[in-house]
Amino acid sequence: MDLRQDFLIIGSGIAGLRAAAELAPVGRVLILTKAEPREGNTGYAQGGIAAAVGPGDSPALHAADTIAAGAGLCDEQAVTVLVEDGPRYVHELIEWGAVFDRDPEGNLALALEAAHGARRVLHAADATGREISRTLWARVAGLSSVTAHDHARAVDLIVEGGRCVGARFLREDGTLGSARADVVLLATGGAGQVYSDTTNPLVATGDGVAMAYRAGARVADLEFFQFHPTALDVPGQPRFLLSEALRGEGARLLNSYGEAFMTRYDPAGDLAPRDRVARAIVRESARTAGKVTLSLEHLDHDFVRTRFPRIAAACQLAGLDLARDRIPVGPAAHYMMGGVQTDLDGRTTVAGLFAAGEVACTGVHGANRLASNSLLEGLVFGARAGLAMAQSRQASGSGEPEEARSPNASTPWSLPTDTSIQSLMWRHVGFFRDRQGLETALAELEPASRALEGRLQTGEPLNASQWRTASLLTTARLIARAALRREESRGGHYRSDFPKRDDILWKRRESEGLHTGGSFSARNGSI
Repeated sequence: MDLRQDFLIIGSGIAGLRAAAELAPVGRVLILTKAEPREGNTGYAQGGIAAAVGPGDSPALHAADTIAAGAGLCDEQAVTVLVEDGPRYVHELIEWGAVFDRDPEGNLALALEAAHGARRVLHAADATGREISRTLWARVAGLSSVTAHDHARAVDLIVEGGRCVGARFLREDGTLGSARADVVLLATGGAGQVYSDTTNPLVATGDGVAMAYRAGARVADLEFFQFHPTALDVPGQPRFLLSEALRGEGARLLNSYGEAFMTRYDPAGDLAPRDRVARAIVRESARTAGKVTLSLEHLDHDFVRTRFPRIAAACQLAGLDLARDRIPVGPAAHYMMGGVQTDLDGRTTVAGLFAAGEVACTGVHGANRLASNSLLEGLVFGARAGLAMAQSRQASGSGEPEEARSPNASTPWSLPTDTSIQSLMWRHVGFFRDRQGLETALAELEPASRALEGRLQTGEPLNASQWRTASLLTTARLIARAALRREESRGGHYRSDFPKRDDILWKRRESEGLHTGGSFSARNGSI
């Protein structure tokens, strides 16, 4: 039997939960989440949430920093919405019970992170995402109109008469179910698992981008993938994120000779934007034939362990003392700046389908996300999407039902392995790219994607592992295609064969849609 509610939210991170809180008073809300309800990128966010709430700061200053980090491609309307709405929604979180760190006088203890011109990052030690997630779940869990359905992997959107009316999902036992609603929100998070080295959890497989693209929605800016410069780089250990807040509190990047080196590559030094720091680490490691390390040994040891307890514990598991040892670091895939193209209220190019959070692309991040703007984006645009969904609610039964597809298992086919996709993307579509490498990647991704698309059109059932691979494959192909199109270097996208930024030809955002005649360019966030 189909599940049926007024509103369907796919994903249970900050964007989805904030939208659910907005929708609960006006209708019944169903949240589908493919793992445990609190699994996902929100809970992994360490550093904090940026908002202009401190003395000497302002939304205008926050906007200027965001736009500077975005390397000329931020949608300025989206940035204005983010920074002006941000303080209100952050204070709302505090009213709902979020506990952020405070100084001895009781004021919010605001941190400094790279490319910020002021201390504006609220934090809960080094587990800010967990605290925000806890707060939002507490807010939503008590609402009788909200139902969460876990271990339900959404695999495809249902589109009838040109309108999205729900989604198909795999139940825990592997059978296929469907959930229908008047309006649908994608809040599925990012796609770090497309790469072999990532700070993201296993659930970050690009499902939302893949589903939306197959449903005919436009995707945008997928060439801009952020590689966090400082992930733990110890053989046999997970690529655990070492937050930007460490450098904000005075941690130093050192080369294999123990020398600080960042000012050789950027005048902002250790607090340069993430894309520049990531490339500098790779270059310095190659230059010195040794690893780069992060050092806090010159700081008060008790402060380090108290301020960063979760990071200290992760380092301890790797046999390292965060406060005393030099911690080996290197870049890892971290954040997808592009995604499903939306307007400022989360509307996609498919009627009835909204998107918010990392899966969405409003243009707010441009070519490079400013540190700690991700949680703020999920909070602000999740709330805005919820408001717009409530206003646009419409009976979904008016469209023409889709034709049933008959399974056809006669044509042999096989998907590439997850590991092969991840390795291919890391080698050829990582932080250094060129035409030869991108074409090599696409020579493998394009035929496999065409075979997948053909098979899906026949209605061939897939198991959970195959659906995961399908998401990785679809998203990887879209990233590689976008990276090949953009013949310049900007923000998170670096082409060694086009190493310069080219504002004459490429100061524009690129979008692509399966049913919209291929790629086209957009100079603003309108859709």
